[in-house]
Amino acid sequence: MGERQQADGTGVADGPDGPAGTGGRTTVEWALGTARRWGRMLRADLGTFASDPLPPMSRLRFLRRLPHGVVIVLGTYLTFGSVFLLTIDYRLTLGLGTSLGILQSLALVMALWRPLPAWWLSLAVGFVTAEAVRSAPDSILLPGSQHQMPWPWTQASLAAHALVLLLLALRVPGRISAEALVLTALVTYAVEGLQGASVYSPTGLLAVVVFATVTLLGTALRGRRVARTQLVEQATLTAEERARRTVLEERSRIARELHDVVAHHMSVISIQAQVVPHLVENPSAELRENVEGIRGNALEALTELRRVLGVLRSEQPGTAYGLGSADGTAPDAPQPTLDDVETLVDNVRAAGLEVSTGVTGRRRPLPPGVELSAYRIVQEGLSNALRHAPGSRVTVELEHSPEGVRVRVVNSRPTRTAPPSPGAGHGLLGMRERTTMLGGTLIATVTPPGGFLVEAFLPGPADGAERDGRPGAAEESTDGAGGKTTGRGAGRATGRGSR
Repeated sequence: MGERQQADGTGVADGPDGPAGTGGRTTVEWALGTARRWGRMLRADLGTFASDPLPPMSRLRFLRRLPHGVVIVLGTYLTFGSVFLLTIDYRLTLGLGTSLGILQSLALVMALWRPLPAWWLSLAVGFVTAEAVRSAPDSILLPGSQHQMPWPWTQASLAAHALVLLLLALRVPGRISAEALVLTALVTYAVEGLQGASVYSPTGLLAVVVFATVTLLGTALRGRRVARTQLVEQATLTAEERARRTVLEERSRIARELHDVVAHHMSVISIQAQVVPHLVENPSAELRENVEGIRGNALEALTELRRVLGVLRSEQPGTAYGLGSADGTAPDAPQPTLDDVETLVDNVRAAGLEVSTGVTGRRRPLPPGVELSAYRIVQEGLSNALRHAPGSRVTVELEHSPEGVRVRVVNSRPTRTAPPSPGAGHGLLGMRERTTMLGGTLIATVTPPGGFLVEAFLPGPADGAERDGRPGAAEESTDGAGGKTTGRGAGRATGRGSR
């Protein structure tokens, strides 16, 4: 900050960038810079062909082009009206009046596809028309005329230019529409206020008011359309995000349950590795070292699984309808299997639903993940019947085959209206995710009598995967005392200690 001396000896304080208020530049330079910036902005806004499509007036296909037809009809009408007006009332030659009338209507029709060039053409035609009428040798605007005709905007040119401005405001941002309106008003003022004529009925003020009205109307309609479009897009994005989040939540729930299955196997591996040295006489040091390594790796894997479970099981929803937890079991409880279906059915019967069960085929050993998914599908089918079909009769069927297990839950038509459901509404999605994960199929549909059917097929292991073909013999482990227990019993015993 300093002070510089002017010619008269007075001091003027300098700002950090030069003279105060000008940033180190003179007022003329600042004005020129501002004018150049405005000129560049106007050239960029009013010199582009880009615009939004003309909005259809109806969702019906045969009415979608109605705005185009209306504008073309108006353009044709204005062509004949403008030619008649310019040649008869304003006494222009037939060739000049016809040319100006056709160009004015052409600008109106062109506004359907290129609104900004159409606006430039309409403004130019309006200006040329005003000058041609004013400078004609026998013009009615010269002294001695008996009639005072509208000028500088004739009736036809005012109507055509107003329609062009309306179409422009419907298809370009509001700033561009405002710039076009201001420039139109400046041209009108220059022709009528600065140049003028001798005898005429002024239409400049009326024209500016009409142009401003249609511009505001078009801008408001465009803003409403843009807001509605953005709202629809936001609603679509929200629905997609909600569906994506629902899928992730269901997959997370399935992962939390499958964690118990994996933890069971790792626990069995750890226990088996621990008892191996007791089953061998005089085990070698190498054998002990390898077995300890197996047990150590299993314990490390269990530790990592606990950490993963802590991330996945961030919340535990409560039990609904007596069917057990909707998001996995308690940390110290084993995951359910098909052997627990009867207990589940008893709980549902206690809730007031009539349920019958049926099992066909020879029970074969199934992977824990298949057993868990089959149980959850039955659970969700019964839960849906309780929520949405009160008073109905439900049939649960399990069909075992060498290829896997088929689960079928069907309920009859409800006898009374279902109350509002407190569920999240993700049951079908969860069943679909489970069957897809296991490579199975799912059918969920309304039955002709008015009930609902859920049928899923979950493939089991190949025949070679069965160890001896006996049900329940697929998993045999040894307890710490050296006695044998079935794989299911080991799962229940070790499932508690692995979490």
